[in-house]
Amino acid sequence: MLDMFSRFIHSSGFAAFEWQNGLMIVIGALLLYLAIVRKYEPLLLVPIGFSAILVNLPLTGLLAEGGLFHYFYFGIQTSIFPPLIFMGIGAMTDFGPLLSQPRTILLGAAAQLGIFVTLLFADALGFTFAEAAAVANIGGADGPTAIYLGSQLADHLLGPIAVAAYSYMALVPIIQPPIIKLLTTKKERQVVMEDVAPVSRRVKIIFPIATTILTALIVPLATPLIGMFMIGNLFRESGVVGRLSDAAQNELLNIVTILLALSVGSKMSAAEFLTLDALMILGLGLVAFAISTAGGVLLGKLMYVLSKGKVNPMIGAAGVAAVPMAARVVQKLGQEEDPNNFLLMNAMGPNVAGIIGSTVAAGVLLALAK
Repeated sequence: MLDMFSRFIHSSGFAAFEWQNGLMIVIGALLLYLAIVRKYEPLLLVPIGFSAILVNLPLTGLLAEGGLFHYFYFGIQTSIFPPLIFMGIGAMTDFGPLLSQPRTILLGAAAQLGIFVTLLFADALGFTFAEAAAVANIGGADGPTAIYLGSQLADHLLGPIAVAAYSYMALVPIIQPPIIKLLTTKKERQVVMEDVAPVSRRVKIIFPIATTILTALIVPLATPLIGMFMIGNLFRESGVVGRLSDAAQNELLNIVTILLALSVGSKMSAAEFLTLDALMILGLGLVAFAISTAGGVLLGKLMYVLSKGKVNPMIGAAGVAAVPMAARVVQKLGQEEDPNNFLLMNAMGPNVAGIIGSTVAAGVLLALAK
C-alpha cells in the first residue's frame, strides 16, 4: 500500500512542479486580473491567461504531440487563424473615417516606424534577418500579422512572438497614454476636430476591391491577409450578404479568437517562455510598439502645425493596428482634457490605416527575407 501511495505521489503534478512553473502561473493570474478586474481586453487576456496557467501545470500532456493544445496550435503554425481573424475584423470595420480623411493614412504609415527601427536593433542583437523581421513586426500592434509573419520566417520563435504581440495589443491602454502625454502638450490634446463627413456606399464598395488589387500587385505576399481583410469588409458594405457579414464578425471571429488566444497562451510554458531569446523578444516588442506609437504622434504634431491647430496630434497614436483599442485610448485621453471632445471617429481613420500599413510592412519584410 505504501508503495502504491508513493508511486501515486510521484505521478502527481506536485512531484514535477518547479519554481518556474509557479512564476508563470502567477503571470497567467496577473493577465486574468488585468482582464477581469481592470477590464483590459478580456476577450484576449482571459483565454491567454488561463491557458498560461494550464500549460504550467506539470504532466498534463496538453502540449505533447496529440495533446489538446498541440492541435489548437496547428492553426497558428499553418497560418490559418490570422487570415480568418482578418476576415472577421474586416466585417466589423467601417472605412468611412479613413475615406473621409485620406490624409490619415499617412499616420497609419508613420506608426509602422517601430517595425523598421526594431529590425535594426534585433539584427544588432544577433538575430538573423528573417528572425529580426518576424520580431520587429510586433511593433505594428497587429497580432494576426505578427503570427503570420512569424510562422513564415521564424517558426522556432513563434511562441514568444505571438505572446508579445497579443500581450502588447491587450495592454495598449497601459502602454500608450504615457507616451502620448510625453510627446504632446495640454493645448494639443485639447484640440477639438471637425466631425467626420459621411462617405457614399459606392466608394465604400470600390475601396476594398481596389485596395486588394493594388496591394496584391505591389506586395503579393501580403495578399492572404489583406485579401481576407477586404473581403470581410466587402461582406459588410455590399449590403447583399448580411448573413455572411454577421457570421464573419460574430461566430467565425469569436471561435477563431478563442482558439488563437488559447494557442498563444499555450506557448507561455516555463520551458519556452523563460529563455534569453524569449525575454529579448518581449523587450524588443515593447520597444517596437513604443516607437511606433511615437512615430504616429510625431507626424500628428506635424499635421497640427501644418493645419494651424486643426488636427489633434493624439490621433497619430491610433495609427498602430490595434483596432479599436488604440482609437479608444485617444478618445479617453481627449475626454480627460475636455469632456465634450469626441475623437473616436477621427482616430478610427489612422487606426484602420494602421492595419493596412502593418500588413503591407509584413509583405515587404517577407519578400526581403525569402
